[in-house]
Amino acid sequence: MLPLTKWPLEARRELVGVFTDIDDTLTTEGAITPDALKALADIKAAGLHSVAITGRPVGWSVPFASAWPLDAIVAENGAVALVPSTTGRLEKRYQQDAQTRARNFGRMQGVLDRIEREIPGARRATDSAGRECDIAIDHSEFTQLDDVRIAAVVALMRSEGMHATVSSIHINGWYGDHNKLAGARWIVGELWGRQLDGEMPRWAYVGDSTNDALMFEHFEHSIGVANVRRFESALSHLPRYVAQAERGAGFAEVTAAVLGARAGVNAR
Repeated sequence: MLPLTKWPLEARRELVGVFTDIDDTLTTEGAITPDALKALADIKAAGLHSVAITGRPVGWSVPFASAWPLDAIVAENGAVALVPSTTGRLEKRYQQDAQTRARNFGRMQGVLDRIEREIPGARRATDSAGRECDIAIDHSEFTQLDDVRIAAVVALMRSEGMHATVSSIHINGWYGDHNKLAGARWIVGELWGRQLDGEMPRWAYVGDSTNDALMFEHFEHSIGVANVRRFESALSHLPRYVAQAERGAGFAEVTAAVLGARAGVNAR
């Protein structure tokens, strides 16, 4: 992982948008900090796109999609998006049809019950009521699970045919082909009618944990806030760059690096 100072100025100047994780990337101790919120506003003011992609549930994401200056929040690891409309209301968009969602929801509840029954100390995340397309087990937010039990939860989910990832606070499981990268591709097509793969070098991704590894792998301009080092040994792919600061302050640092490069061009 290289320091942000090694990120080429020309690459930063060519960006059209920023994707970001939420927990422990935008937020600090569970809340967005003023510097991170200002960074989002600065991105918007500069005419860049900004999309948050999170493992958090769509219900939990609603107040943030309404209040934060984002083009969209893609929740539940790519399954569903909240998009502010011109009327000020939020539009909810899904990758799966209603019948598929209903069928998968019932299957997932059975897996959730099995995890709580079979793995000592495993508890569903407190935000579970807002989840429509995945399930989550808390490992670091309000319940502490050691690495052995985290691995057991992941193994059980996968034995049931689910995809499973580990974030900085939760273990998420779901049915379907979506993930954070698929969600990023989908939302670029939904909102702007473009193909992300054709313009990947013009987007950055900012994250902090193991469920960001796929994004770190595919985005040339991938950045970890400093607390990503907690997961360094577990990440299958590291971010190319790393901020000096952690969490929201780290996101603000990344934004300053992007907008500072653009300001240098505009000042000429």
